[in-house]
Amino acid sequence: MNQRTQFGNEAELFVARELECQGFVITARNYKRFYGEIDVIAQKKDLLVFVEVKVRRSGLEHMAELVPYAKQHKIGLVARTYITQFAVNDKFCRFDVALVFAGDGGFQLQYIENAFQI
Repeated sequence: MNQRTQFGNEAELFVARELECQGFVITARNYKRFYGEIDVIAQKKDLLVFVEVKVRRSGLEHMAELVPYAKQHKIGLVARTYITQFAVNDKFCRFDVALVFAGDGGFQLQYIENAFQI
């Protein structure tokens, strides 16, 4: 595993732990299909969230640059597959983005609920 992949995995684990602290249950991490991947899928009561994790060491790009429409579309396709595979019929689904910034003091999180619609 290269350093960049390990850095991304650590950021995703950080986000998953933060969600668990908020009462979410992590149902999947790195849920992959041949047309895309969702970094974290979490559930809390009747809410199912699909989370795209973006990690940066510095700088802040605009959301459109971080999760362009093409990426949003792929996430939507993967989410539909997940919903079908696990027969999720009674949940409200939301697409969130977790911006993780790595600094000297560790990770900092900017969490954007309902970042985009599919």
